[in-house]
Amino acid sequence: MTEQLKALQAALAAEHAAVYGYGVVGGRIREEQRSDARAAYDAHRARRDALAREVRDLDAEPVAASAAYALPFPVPDSAAAVRFAAGLEDRVAGVYSDLVRAAEGELRGTAAQALREAAVRAVRWRGESVAFPGLAERAGTASASPAPTA
Repeated sequence: MTEQLKALQAALAAEHAAVYGYGVVGGRIREEQRSDARAAYDAHRARRDALAREVRDLDAEPVAASAAYALPFPVPDSAAAVRFAAGLEDRVAGVYSDLVRAAEGELRGTAAQALREAAVRAVRWRGESVAFPGLAERAGTASASPAPTA
């Protein structure tokens, strides 16, 4: 398996987890934030579908979504849902940073755009930014919010 295909599959797996995670977020978030959660959910579904097409275009089988994902912490209320959403976006930004490194041409540009969008959503959820989006979880910092695990 090529480096690019591995990175595509990892991004696809992260998008599967994000779609699942936003289902959790949507059920706990305050009413005034539901449109933001819905927009993020829709964006991740669209990215997931595009990534699956990219993988198939490389004559590979797209990684399947898990039936369920373990949450990294309880999400009983809106405040926890917001923290969880920021963590989802951090995770997605991280895998897209890997895809930017592994890809070339148009796919690289698409991955960079996806990384940027995830970083912006994380800032909106968190209310503050990080210096290098997508790299915080690799440094093992506390700002690296958890995402669903398979």
